[in-house]
Amino acid sequence: SQIATRSVYVGGNTSSTTGLTVSLSKEAGGEVGIEAGALVLADQGVCAIDEFDKMAKAQQDGLLEAMEQQQISIAKAGVVASLPARCSVIAAANPKSGNYNKGKTVGENINMSSPLLSRFDLVFVLQDTANINQDKVVSRNIMNLYRQHQQYTNTPSYDAWLSSPSADAPVLQVCELEERLRRVSQEQNNPLPTDLVKDYIAYAREYCRPKLTQKAAAILRDYFLERRSSNQGDQVPITTRQLEALIRLSQARAKACLREFVLPEDSLDVVQLMTQSVHQVHTDELGVVDKTRGGAGGRSKRKVKRLFLEKLHAYSHNQGLRELTMDDLRRVADHSACPLSDFEALVD
Repeated sequence: SQIATRSVYVGGNTSSTTGLTVSLSKEAGGEVGIEAGALVLADQGVCAIDEFDKMAKAQQDGLLEAMEQQQISIAKAGVVASLPARCSVIAAANPKSGNYNKGKTVGENINMSSPLLSRFDLVFVLQDTANINQDKVVSRNIMNLYRQHQQYTNTPSYDAWLSSPSADAPVLQVCELEERLRRVSQEQNNPLPTDLVKDYIAYAREYCRPKLTQKAAAILRDYFLERRSSNQGDQVPITTRQLEALIRLSQARAKACLREFVLPEDSLDVVQLMTQSVHQVHTDELGVVDKTRGGAGGRSKRKVKRLFLEKLHAYSHNQGLRELTMDDLRRVADHSACPLSDFEALVD
């Protein structure tokens, strides 16, 4: 939308065939009218479709004519017409299992039919692999993106704010967040009035716009790079989305204190919260860190192993085999939807 003269953005999970192409509507006088969809509205422009894998295949078929003939034909309710759809289609999709399986085709990974996939001039596979150099570039760009919108001429600088009387107040000794929360729960016997808390939150949201400082940003960036470097491969429990979440949480932490700047203490508290969250999400019942237990739609390694063993017993029983070859194991793994990239580790 920033560089194209005409562009339309739609989400694949909330769009239909008529929403992408054309639909018919009955006018007040009983006449039938044609309403243009996203592809027609983006004529001589760009149509961006996100979450393409969430779109049903019946709805994906509506794109075939538009991407091949650059037009959309309709023959319905006595109306026969062809509308121009001379637009470039840019689509983004996620793999079904949460991680891209190189043992399968692109169409199998993203649930797209071959005729539709062939209509795209270029197809790129983007994998989130841990690379220290690339992670540094990405984290620096994200930090700069958040900081470049925080330059206000009517707001004092960070150095001037530090030298102000409000910033010269005695600072309590920093301790772990869990310990501070425990102390507050023990000492705060009487809860704050509900109206006071409501007004406080409303005031903070309306008037407080804390800006990210370099020291606070460095703490978040170091934590992001540390987590990325400690988990190699394509199944990393922390991504750039978590880095953006760290920035938002740090700003919210400073906003809760009505501060104009995000302090390093705010970043440290948010890092502790994120560490606990990642640990609880990716740890199984035995305390082993399993990177596949995240919210990407995948299955845990323990569940994959159990399913593989069940299919293996059923296959050997049906075939009457006492010994299985490696080809048999691969065949069973394919039927149990076990990623081929994890097959060797699963057999070991």
